[in-house]
Amino acid sequence: MGPGEDSYRRYLDGDETAFDGVIAAYYDSLTFFLCRYVKDRSTAEDLTMDTLLELLIHPKRYHFKTKLKTYLFAIGRNKALNALKRSRRLAPDELSEAERAAQTSSPDEELLRREETRELHRALNDLPSDMRAAVHLIYFEEMSYEEAAHALHKSRKQIDNLLYRAKTILKRELSKEDFR
Repeated sequence: MGPGEDSYRRYLDGDETAFDGVIAAYYDSLTFFLCRYVKDRSTAEDLTMDTLLELLIHPKRYHFKTKLKTYLFAIGRNKALNALKRSRRLAPDELSEAERAAQTSSPDEELLRREETRELHRALNDLPSDMRAAVHLIYFEEMSYEEAAHALHKSRKQIDNLLYRAKTILKRELSKEDFR
């Protein structure tokens, strides 16, 4: 059991301050994941708060059969898809503050790293949404294939196929960049 699940159990047992542990455990990663869908940090933060609020309002819906992270990401994904249906306008993705902070080296290395990061983000954003979500959950959130399948309402085999096709597309797109 992770720290977020432990905090949620304590919250359910009456420790109202324990929900802060749930927020601390999942807020940033859920926001980053949702930002991949809606392509707007502010909207992703709102959706993250809505998702966490859903957990507060309906505590009996989560039965500890899956990881809390998987449950929250599934709710968040559904909220993001609903938000996209309401608003068809998509904003460009920006590099996160953590990515900017990680880029501390010589100016040449920093420029090269920024360009590589920009190309990777561009290639990821060009993937179909299901592929992009599968890549994010497996490689950025380090979920298992089963957890990602549950969060995306897919089978494990579908996740495997999505990742295979995504890797093929990314290799092709990123190798094109090397020759430009």
